[in-house]
Amino acid sequence: MPRRQGYALLIALMAGTAVLATALAFGTTLLSGPRSAPLPPAETQAAARNPVDPAASGGRVISDPVVVPVAPDSDLQVSFRTPQAGGPVTYHPRTHQTSYLIDERGTWSTTHWRYLTAVDVRSEQALGAVVAFGDSLTAGSGSTTDANARWPDVLADRLGGRYGVANAGISGNRVAGIGRGTGGPSGTDRLDRDALSVAGARTVVVALGINDLQQSPQETDPQRIVDGLRALTDRAHARGLTVVGATLTPFEGFRTWTPERDAVRHAVNEQIRAGTVFDTYVDFDAAVRDPAAPNRILAPYDSGDHLHLNDDGYRALGDRLDLTSLDRARTPRSDAL
Repeated sequence: MPRRQGYALLIALMAGTAVLATALAFGTTLLSGPRSAPLPPAETQAAARNPVDPAASGGRVISDPVVVPVAPDSDLQVSFRTPQAGGPVTYHPRTHQTSYLIDERGTWSTTHWRYLTAVDVRSEQALGAVVAFGDSLTAGSGSTTDANARWPDVLADRLGGRYGVANAGISGNRVAGIGRGTGGPSGTDRLDRDALSVAGARTVVVALGINDLQQSPQETDPQRIVDGLRALTDRAHARGLTVVGATLTPFEGFRTWTPERDAVRHAVNEQIRAGTVFDTYVDFDAAVRDPAAPNRILAPYDSGDHLHLNDDGYRALGDRLDLTSLDRARTPRSDAL
């Protein structure tokens, strides 16, 4: 869903191995209202801008600009086809958005995004972009599918098109290392690709760390988590970006919770609140914890697993951000679109 108004867009796809060795044909359709089935192939077509080295795993291909008016909060259908099957497919699981797969056997729905990694919108109104860089709590696990109820969606609504918002949340993601989940490259490893290279990025909201302490292998030293978060901040500063960091939210009742792991969470939060890690912070912990049992999520915000939030919980996170913190004076990079 484009979160800012504009008149042209670029589409970015990523290859897993050799799957994009042949050209992809793809197009766009702007939608309004609920979507229950895929539309016919779009009339607005885009050609691949850069060839992909079939030997390069993780190669990106970016379309030529598609000149089409883009309204804020409009749904965008990106359709593309592979001339032939072959090789692993890069995908983003648990998007909380419905997509469709079509082949000779029929059509079926999925909540995975395959190939597609980004849509950049050219805008003369927006001041730049805010990147939400996090884990499943940023990706929106526990929120209603197709409701756009993740906290970055709430933030985008509050910004009213003044900034675009790029959701770079990946379920299971960690500050450092790869756990037993499907979190992909760590935040440390993907920062350049998923945050610093976002066109027009001015501010990064970092909401990582809970998986480092609760997901196997568990990090038992809070200082190592803090050092990793501080390193992310330093790298963003080197590119002229402001960094807002989020405190780690409660998870007592989740299957991996222990008092020892919660003590690590509190120690990390203590340093975040002390102002030694980020330019400023947003207190996600205070936004959703139960005042009567502060190691737990407040029941009306709990998705049911005691780690992830429901729509109301994500709204509490999105409402917690101080919008003035996104305007701190750092030199923005020019829009690369």
